[in-house]
Order: sequence, then structure tokens, then C-alpha cells
Amino acid sequence: MEEWVLVSPHRMKRPWNGQMEAAFDFASIPQYDPKNPLSPGNSRGSSGNVNPKYTSTFVFRNDFPSLNPTNPGPGEAENSKSHLLQMAPAQGDCRVMCFHPHTNVTLPLMTEPEIRQVVDEWAAQVLDLGKTFKWVQLFENKGQAMGCSNPHPHCQIWASGFLPNTAARKDTAQKNYLAKHGTNLLVDYCALELKEQVRVVVENEHWVAVVPFWALWPYETLLLPKRHVLRFPDLNDAERDALSNIMKRLLSKYDNLFETSFPYSMGWHGAPTGPDAGDVSHWQLHAIYYPPLLRSASVKKFMVGYEMHAEAQRDLTAEQACDKLKALPDVHYTQQENKE
Repeated sequence: MEEWVLVSPHRMKRPWNGQMEAAFDFASIPQYDPKNPLSPGNSRGSSGNVNPKYTSTFVFRNDFPSLNPTNPGPGEAENSKSHLLQMAPAQGDCRVMCFHPHTNVTLPLMTEPEIRQVVDEWAAQVLDLGKTFKWVQLFENKGQAMGCSNPHPHCQIWASGFLPNTAARKDTAQKNYLAKHGTNLLVDYCALELKEQVRVVVENEHWVAVVPFWALWPYETLLLPKRHVLRFPDLNDAERDALSNIMKRLLSKYDNLFETSFPYSMGWHGAPTGPDAGDVSHWQLHAIYYPPLLRSASVKKFMVGYEMHAEAQRDLTAEQACDKLKALPDVHYTQQENKE
């Protein structure tokens, strides 16, 4: 089954009288907020739990998890009612990870050693949850435009005993590619992008960030290691340092685009885990950034109408998006010299 993306650059020029996002005044956020449930030493509200006075990263089990290790499954009688309506248990675990004790920082404003601590904790969480669960999903929703209700720098880690739909599709696609070509799909794709250099936004010795050829969101990026890596814990020290470097540079470019704390939804996908993972050599570790902003800090891309009912439309090509991002400084706009 083929997937198509309709490119309509002229839509960028049409007048806009639709919804405008409220300007996010990040400068007004204090370093420590005594009312923020994610800040060190604070109570997490109705759960009654209190955070330790952490000084680096901090992970806790979600007080109101969507997945639970003891979620009950449907009985046989329920599934026997109809072959059209089938159910299965959805068991797992949900954790929250704070990146930093200060509320008024984001990943691009953190130092590379501080980001390295985040990377190491991600690896530790995948290793821990992966002993039990088939899939470990790291994701970060940043900014109000992406539904984040708390500005404190954090992400979530959901582990499940099943492959979610997107992971299952990627598993099939990568497995089929290996069977057909004898090589790894995303390793081959990475090599192609490095050779062509037309969609590469930023790279270093061990990583590359590209606007993928199939991108749907205006400034979507795909972050890939330059060697074959199955899962987060498999990254060596040099690759973890390089990941900290490229994340800071890429996310600074995002913020520099409209000189705002750029919203996005980011997720890491690696090989399935658990005691029954089997042969997963067809997998390649990667991260995806889906940023919603389109024309300015206050106008975002809406996936509605034709996008929802027919196929996705791009408002600029992947190459155009790459050129815009690539031309931006790697240094955050608030930290650039001679910035007034």
C-alpha cells in the first residue's frame, strides 16, 4: 500500500484569519515554583506523594497511569460474541521523568553534560522496563500547543506488553525490507541522506538529523545514529555525548526559527524488548520530532479536512523546510552574542 503526500507551497501565502496560538511568555516562569507538582520538594497534589529535592533527573511512576501491570483483560465470553469486536488486555507501566530541577529551562537551554544525564536516564529506563515489557515508548510533549499543561522540563515513559499500532507497522515495514533487500531500512536511508545532503539539518560524528523525505509536519525531523543500533541502552559513551550535542543544536534551531520556545511532540522508537523479543535485527533506533508551528510562533499546522479524510498536505517541501532550519544558528537565540 502506497502513501502519498500532497505538497501545496502556495498555501503558505494565503491570508490567515484562523486560530492564533497565545504567545508563551517563557521568561515569566520562575526557576522554582512552589506550586508546581514537578518541582523538587513539592507535593504532587491529590496523590499525596512528595518529590525529593532532586538535583539532576528524577523519575517516578505516574500517579494516574493509563497503563497498569494489573489491568484486567476481557473474558472469553466477551470476545466470543462477535468476530468483528475483539479485545485483549492492555497491561503496562507509566513513568514521568523530570529533566532538570529548574522549571525555567528546556533541553536546548541545558548544558550538554546536563542533557547527557537525560540520555543516560533514558537508557536506564528502557533497560529496566524492557526486562518485562514488549514495548517501551519514550515521548516528550513540549509546549501548550502540543497539549503540555506543565512547563517543567519533563517527558513520559510508557511501557506495554504489546506493540502499539505505529510500532507494529514499523516492525512489519523494517522486517519486510530486510527480507527483500538483505539490509536495514533506516541504515540504508541514513546512508542515502548523508550522500545526498539535501535534507540534512545538522550532523556530527555519530548522529544526523534530517527532514525526512516523507515528512508530514512542516518542520518535522528524524534523528538517526550513523551506525546500526537496536535500542537506547546499546549506545556507547561517544554516541551518548554526540546525541547530547546534536539534540541541543537541533532544538536550538527550532527555537531560533520563530524566536520562541518551540513546541513539539518527540518520540523514540527502538527494537521491541521483553523476554520474548526474538530476532529484532531489522530494527534501527530513531527519534521523531513533530512540531506544529507553520508560519510563526502563533500559527500552527492543522491536520484537518483533506488531511484527515484523504491524505496529508505539506505546506512546503521537505527540502525547503531543511533549508530554513539548516540556515539557523546552532546557538540558542537567547544565548547568542550581541543579542539585544
